[in-house]
Amino acid sequence: MSFFRDLINEIKDEDTTIAADGAGSAEFGGFIDTGSYILNAVLSGSIYGGIPDNKITAFAGESATGKTYFVLGVVRAFLDKNPDGAVVYYDTEAAVTKGMMEARGIDTNRVILAEPDTIQKFRTHALKMLEAYDKHPIDKRPPMMMVLDSLGLLSTTKEMEDSTEGKETRDMTKAQTIKATFRVLTLKLAKVKVPMLVTNHVYEMVGSYIPQKEMGGGSGLKYAASTIAYLGKKKERDGDEIVGNIIKVNMHKSRLSKENSKVEVLLTYDKGLDKYYGLLDLAEKHKIFNKVSTRYELPDGSKVFGKTINENPEKYYTEEIMSRLEVAAKTEFSYGVNNEQDSNG
Repeated sequence: MSFFRDLINEIKDEDTTIAADGAGSAEFGGFIDTGSYILNAVLSGSIYGGIPDNKITAFAGESATGKTYFVLGVVRAFLDKNPDGAVVYYDTEAAVTKGMMEARGIDTNRVILAEPDTIQKFRTHALKMLEAYDKHPIDKRPPMMMVLDSLGLLSTTKEMEDSTEGKETRDMTKAQTIKATFRVLTLKLAKVKVPMLVTNHVYEMVGSYIPQKEMGGGSGLKYAASTIAYLGKKKERDGDEIVGNIIKVNMHKSRLSKENSKVEVLLTYDKGLDKYYGLLDLAEKHKIFNKVSTRYELPDGSKVFGKTINENPEKYYTEEIMSRLEVAAKTEFSYGVNNEQDSNG
């Protein structure tokens, strides 16, 4: 093997390595905590995981499913976890305001806001940011994350020109432009260890025998993203007052966890993503908490209502319970884990 290692040294190509060295761009250094244990689990197979730190993660849903609010929850968790980090936020909908971010606890001094109106401008800006970031030594770079919100509203240069000239012809090159954009960005993001979140719209496929949803923009994002989560929602009420949304997350594509896994997370208007919501269902399914009539029996034999657990999570999700939930999450969401594995300890 030393012969081939010497051979690699001779060609002096920094993009060629021995796989055993773990230096390839596909390798990632860790996960970005989303701020929700159950969302971390469905994305990565671990309640302590989340979004890989150098890949593209897409959140897709119909209009008004809360995609922007959902992503802002992840942005807040990222900035809270990385006091010296920053987020480059591409707002193509002119939807995110300083007040909206600050109301969700986001430090706006560490959010770089850009508003490209075409796919080409987004690609150029993102590449310039990544190249400038890459010029600094690895140990001198603070953590950075990029957000594109949303892909669906970006035009192409041709579309803009045709609109200016009064033409109504459809731009047939848009899907190819998107594909080329993510083909370039995917490897660059991986090399400099920067994650990117992308929101996108979905539509019902016409003519399919079974109703199916598809992302807009062609196949570019579909192939480039390591993870694609489809979002749906329902209102969360406290009495008659609507206090937020329960977001239904369906893993449409995942390289790090089981595809087609489904969870629900709580996104409240005042606090963002609820860290513990969704763990109760996991605990019940894996018999960490046993449902007895309308209450849950805990390992110590006491019985409490689910609402009580959700309102006082730190009291009931002890270190021991969290350890067992981590085993349950690996069983439930990870590839290659024996589903018969005992999560009771």
